Amino acid sequence: MSLEQDIKNVVESMGLSLYDIATVSEFGATIYRVMIDAEDGVSLDKCGEVTRIISPLLDVTPPVSGDYRLEVSSPGIERKLKNLSHFKKSVGEKVKAVLISNEVLKGELIKVEGNTITIKDEQVGEQTVPYDEITKASTYFEW
Repeated sequence: MSLEQDIKNVVESMGLSLYDIATVSEFGATIYRVMIDAEDGVSLDKCGEVTRIISPLLDVTPPVSGDYRLEVSSPGIERKLKNLSHFKKSVGEKVKAVLISNEVLKGELIKVEGNTITIKDEQVGEQTVPYDEITKASTYFEW
């Protein structure tokens, strides 16, 4: 079993879901970011609890070579959409999607059916595109 699968199993055993895992570099530091989600939201206490439980696992199976910092958080109000399940959970929210053609769709995510995504673009109206044609996508919040 992979480290990611082990982390997913731990997170799900706590009644949460694993949204994503990413290794990033910020200000010269390596951060191993574990993003968790829950139907009723993610509290700081839950993030702390997940951190305490998976830290020993990462001590045995380090996720990266060298020093790193573990960060457990919610995916946030503005988050990357990396797979179909992310899109399904974001129906009704504002999204920005970049297509293979470099066209950018920006507006409300209306629905996800099979492998197609429907976005009510602010400029051109409702657009349905195959998931495979999306190169990058994220939710956004209008402040």
